[in-house]
Amino acid sequence: MRLRTTRQEEPEVNLTPLIDVVFLLLIFFMISTTFKRESELTLNLPEASGEPIETELQVFELIIDKNGVFSVGGHDVLKGDQDEVESLMYALRKELRGKENLPFVIRADEYSPHKAVVTAMDAASQLGISKVSFATSVKEKKSSKGEEE
Repeated sequence: MRLRTTRQEEPEVNLTPLIDVVFLLLIFFMISTTFKRESELTLNLPEASGEPIETELQVFELIIDKNGVFSVGGHDVLKGDQDEVESLMYALRKELRGKENLPFVIRADEYSPHKAVVTAMDAASQLGISKVSFATSVKEKKSSKGEEE
């Protein structure tokens, strides 16, 4: 008697449901993930109050007019043959003698060139002045009728 051996079918895995589940998981994670842009620079933005503070503090002041001319101690600093930063550093060093502990304030006209302000900051930095502040003025509020309050 001859017994027939039944041929067993090889097991087959149906991948269609598995692919569906993977796509659903992918869609779920794409929707639920928040993409955050992180900057490489850490900035600490300045905060200021709108109210002026009345103080009788002495400061060392560098004034920049609308043409970019520097004034230190009431004297204009001329560019001359030297580099602009070098001549400003020379004038600051000359005026700072004995006043190194005073707060350093840059008072720039609103129309002064950006380059002039950066030059002033660069010169102050090269002289070792680390705490630099900028003087501003408070705009006067106008009423709805256009009259100043």
